[in-house]
Amino acid sequence: MTTAQTPELDVQSSPLALLLLGREADPKSERGVECPGDLPTPSDPDLVARARAAKEKLGDKVFVLGHHYQRDEVIQFADVTGDSFKLARDAAARPEAEYIVFCGVHFMAESADILTSADQKVVLPDLAAGCSMADMATAEQVAECWDVLTEAGVADQVVPVSYMNSSADIKAFTGRHGGTICTSSNAKRALDWAFEQGEKVLFLPDQHLGRNTAVRDMGMSLDDCVVYNPHKPNGGLTAEELRAAKMILWRGHCSVHGRFSLDSVNDVRERIPGVNVLVHPECRHEVVAAADYVGSTEYIIKALEAAPAGSKWAIGTELNLVRRLANRFAPEGKEIVFLDKTVCFCSTMNRIDLPHLVWALESLAEGNLVNRIEVDEETETFAKLALERMLALP
Repeated sequence: MTTAQTPELDVQSSPLALLLLGREADPKSERGVECPGDLPTPSDPDLVARARAAKEKLGDKVFVLGHHYQRDEVIQFADVTGDSFKLARDAAARPEAEYIVFCGVHFMAESADILTSADQKVVLPDLAAGCSMADMATAEQVAECWDVLTEAGVADQVVPVSYMNSSADIKAFTGRHGGTICTSSNAKRALDWAFEQGEKVLFLPDQHLGRNTAVRDMGMSLDDCVVYNPHKPNGGLTAEELRAAKMILWRGHCSVHGRFSLDSVNDVRERIPGVNVLVHPECRHEVVAAADYVGSTEYIIKALEAAPAGSKWAIGTELNLVRRLANRFAPEGKEIVFLDKTVCFCSTMNRIDLPHLVWALESLAEGNLVNRIEVDEETETFAKLALERMLALP
C-alpha cells in the first residue's frame, strides 16, 4: 500500500471569506465588520455591570433604542422599545441626546439618522446587523425596474410605495418619484393614498405585505398583482402584464416571516385545540388567509394584552418577541407558542449582542464615536420627503 503525496496548498483568505467571517466591510451592502477589541463573551458576569456603568456615565447624552426582536440581554438596556418607525420617531423626540444607540438593524439606524437633527449621532453596535429583506432591493435594481416600467409605457401611472424595511436609497427613490413610505400598521392607508395619485403601485421590497394588504384589506384579486423579479430580464414580466396589473410587487420577503407555511397553521391547530393563530402581514398570503388574526408587531402585543386569561395563541413572528410575550403573560394563564415547531431567530437582528452593546457604550463614554450611521444629504432629503408623506397620511 502506498500513500500519495499531497502538495502543500498555499491557501489565502479571499475578500469574500473575510467578509463572511466579519473581518472586512462591504460599504455597498448592509453587512459590516466585527466588533473590534478584545471583548468578553455574553456569559461574562461583568457585562451587565459594565453596560450599566457606561450608560450611567453617559447620562442624558445617550438614548438607547431597542427593537422588539432584540434579545433580552440587550433589551434590558433600552430606554424605549418598539418597531422600527416608532423608535426612529422616539429618537427625533429626544434632541438633547447627543448619541442615539440603535439596537436594531441597519435600515432602522438610517431612518433614525434621517429623522434626527444634524447634531445627533446614530450608532449601530454591530455594522453587520443588516436586513435580508432590505438587501433584496438595491438602488441600481430599482432604477432598472423604473426603466422597464417606462419602456412599457406605464411609469407615469405608477406610484411607488416602499415599506419602512428598506434602505435609505430606496426611500429616496420613493421620494423622488412621488411615492410614500408605509409600515405594516398603515399599509392600507398608504395604498389608498397612492391609488388616489395614480393607477398602479410599485410596492417595495416585501411582496407579501403588498399582496396581503391589496387582497385581504382592499378587496383586490390575486390576478391584480404581478411580481417583479430583479434577477430576470424585464423583471420576468411582459409589457402587457405590467399594463394590466394594479400592484407590481417587488420579489422580496422577510427570511423569518417567510418561513411560516400553511402546514405550520394546520399543525398547530391539531396540536393545540382552540388555539388562536396570530401572524404578521409579512407572512405568505396562504398563511395570512388561514390565520385568525393578522397585524403588525404592535398589534400582536396589544392583542395579547387584551386576550382573556386561559386563551391559547400561536404567533407567527420573530422568536425573541414570542418568547418574551410568552413569559410576560404566563402568570395570566395565557398559553403562547411559536407558530412553527422549529426555532427561528432573526440572525441579523441577533448580531446586536451584549458584548457589542458594551463596546459601543464604553467607547462613547470614553469620547470615541464608533459605528456611526450617516446618510448623505441628497439621499436624506428625498428619503425624508417620502417619510413626511407617510406622516401626512389621513
